[in-house]
Amino acid sequence: LNCLLINCVSAAPSRLCSSPPNEDRPRPSMLRHLTSKIKATGPIPVAEYMREVLTNPVTGYYVRNNMLGPDGDFITSPEISQIFGELIGVWIISEWMASGRPRRLQLVELGPGRGSLAADVLRVFGQLRSVLAEASVSLHLVEVSPALSLVQAGSLTADGGRAANGEDEAAYRRGETAAGLPVSWYRRLEDVPAGFSIFVAHEFFDALPIHKFQRTERGWREVLVDIDPEKPDALRFVVAPAPTLASATLPQEGERRPHVEVCAEGGVLVQQLARRIAEDGGAALIADYGHDGTKTDTFRGFKGHRLHHVLDSPGSADLTADVDFSYLRRMAGGGVACVGPVTQRSFLKNMGIDARMQALLRSCGDPAVRKQLLASYDLLTSPAHMGERFHFFGLLHPSRLQAPPTPQGLKLERRRSPAPLPVAGFAELSYT
Repeated sequence: LNCLLINCVSAAPSRLCSSPPNEDRPRPSMLRHLTSKIKATGPIPVAEYMREVLTNPVTGYYVRNNMLGPDGDFITSPEISQIFGELIGVWIISEWMASGRPRRLQLVELGPGRGSLAADVLRVFGQLRSVLAEASVSLHLVEVSPALSLVQAGSLTADGGRAANGEDEAAYRRGETAAGLPVSWYRRLEDVPAGFSIFVAHEFFDALPIHKFQRTERGWREVLVDIDPEKPDALRFVVAPAPTLASATLPQEGERRPHVEVCAEGGVLVQQLARRIAEDGGAALIADYGHDGTKTDTFRGFKGHRLHHVLDSPGSADLTADVDFSYLRRMAGGGVACVGPVTQRSFLKNMGIDARMQALLRSCGDPAVRKQLLASYDLLTSPAHMGERFHFFGLLHPSRLQAPPTPQGLKLERRRSPAPLPVAGFAELSYT
């Protein structure tokens, strides 16, 4: 598939984004909302703080802001280069083929941003349409932001999409791509129809609310957000004096770190993905900042492409925390097979980014574009940039890693058992 991609996907220039930071105005209404809540109920968990700041339907950061790209607060890999999305598209087709080429293929993206990743994947689908000829392909986007859903519709559909009719309909927006593929938008994963699906979550889990816990002489205590008594218009972190329901249930027995972050919402989501994959087939690819159960305090904010204190001007900056892949693996359970995490550098190189880059450079005669291509490659793969800060983690149907049955018969008994197909990206693939 990589060979096909290198030869047949058009060599459009990469999208390399850079600009001076853009400072958003603070949103005092969010601060007033939070201080009123704290005065009424007492200090709140960090998870509740994140949920309010990011997704409050009136003043939430994701609801009110266009946070992506050069004029936003952060840039994602699909915004840097088309190659990233192309290789994700190849991975999706590879796993669809390894699953026996089901007649129905649902591509489900969680938190699709501006739609850049989905657009690049669909372009690969179009270039490899002979491979997908017998499959019924559809795109399903899980997006809570009405503003971003409109941006995505403008990028992905031929007519900008349309609001779905009827309150009983699970999708709130529908449309079709220029190639006629149906596109649907949902607010929740559980609203996406059942069926063989490849799920993609790129920089999605890092924005889900986390609980923070501090080890004390009296056991685990939850970190909460409170009003600063010396500055009534400011917030501060405090440690709960007594156990909370979260501190009594979420930290793992035998945990040795002095401080841990647990994304219970992410755990529930992974359980939903695992159940759907086990029941309907498919796979999930999760790409994010993360670690394998080693880090402690990773909660941070970004504003204008720079670090921003998480409690300052709530609602004006993005909030994020590294994904604990060891926790996701534990929550996925035994019904699916887990692969990774591997670094973004390893994943992209295993997927053939070097060969793809060489093909683009050979077809490009413009020195400025060549320079841009090389800069985007460095951003995606260099250990100093995204190469080792981002990791890839996969969920697969358990049959995916099982060796095919050995044919029985007198003339075949001495043959070696066939090995399962390698998982693209998580193992280096060779092409002959």
